[in-house]
Amino acid sequence: MKIWAILPAAGVGLRMGSNTPKQYLPLNGKPVIEQTLSRLTAVSSIEEIIVVVHAQDETWSTIKLHENSKLVFVEGGEERHLSILNGLLALKSKANPDDWVLVHDAVRPCVRVQDIEHLVNELKNHPVGGLLGTPVVDTLKRVNSRNEILQTIDRSGIWNAFTPQMFRYGLLLDALMQIDDSVDITDEAYAIERLGRKPKFIEGRKDNIKVTHAGDLKLAEEILQVQATEK
Repeated sequence: MKIWAILPAAGVGLRMGSNTPKQYLPLNGKPVIEQTLSRLTAVSSIEEIIVVVHAQDETWSTIKLHENSKLVFVEGGEERHLSILNGLLALKSKANPDDWVLVHDAVRPCVRVQDIEHLVNELKNHPVGGLLGTPVVDTLKRVNSRNEILQTIDRSGIWNAFTPQMFRYGLLLDALMQIDDSVDITDEAYAIERLGRKPKFIEGRKDNIKVTHAGDLKLAEEILQVQATEK
């Protein structure tokens, strides 16, 4: 069984408040997406990485890793799950139903190669697949529209969901083919859950942050600097 990767990078980054999509913002001298791809390309067990970009994306061709033999360009869809679906369809002539597909956010540049390899090793015999994450340690509160506390939520058994998320090719394709416009799919695991299957959490490092807001770039910069001293 082979491992394929899909990197959705078709977003425009509205929450970042920048005219430049967040995956192309500079991070330690390189675009965010280039930092992220350097982690995925370092995982030798990955056969090919499908990079899903916006139809009007004129920046992707300037990325240095663009010529890496593992990378394939695919046009994205209007929603994240449609972009992932396009990536899966691009693999249809190559992937077997029981192959693995690893999906990772383009704006999670701090994921450790060791964590990706740990995910792969832990799930290699699993019938469904799973994802990286960490147990929630902060107290959780449910609030109303005025941000007044309504309830303290029991955090036992509650995890933060990260990427990569890795599932059997045929299963993930089936799950995403069944999604319609009425469903808000925030991650691939949710699509799998809707089929009645149970993805497995694999605990990863908390520094696998997602660059969503402007302040996240500075935090990601500091994390990468710390990681570099650990090697």
